[in-house]
Amino acid sequence: QVQLVESGGGLVRTGGSLTLSCTLSGGVFSQNAFRWYRQAPEKARDWVASIFPSGLASYSDSVKGRFTISKDDAKNTVYLEMTNLQPEETALYWCYSPGLNVRGQGTQVTISS
Repeated sequence: QVQLVESGGGLVRTGGSLTLSCTLSGGVFSQNAFRWYRQAPEKARDWVASIFPSGLASYSDSVKGRFTISKDDAKNTVYLEMTNLQPEETALYWCYSPGLNVRGQGTQVTISS
């Protein structure tokens, strides 16, 4: 069974930092791309960042320069390092693999003002 499991969410103050993790089980990690998404209550889903098998990364304009996506093929894990977090970025964050067509349950990130 292919599965993605996120962790690392929590409550931080405005301007704080968090690093999220997304670990794949049951699939071939190194050959797949991964994306991070987020969604706040009653708001549309936002694409946050992507990383490709080569390690090439891309970011939405709203997080560019503050968020860093990376991966560790040996650990089957994708990371999202988030800095200078703002209250409007409070959301459920989850990872998704388009190649495997699987997403995780997500991890809640809450930024207090």
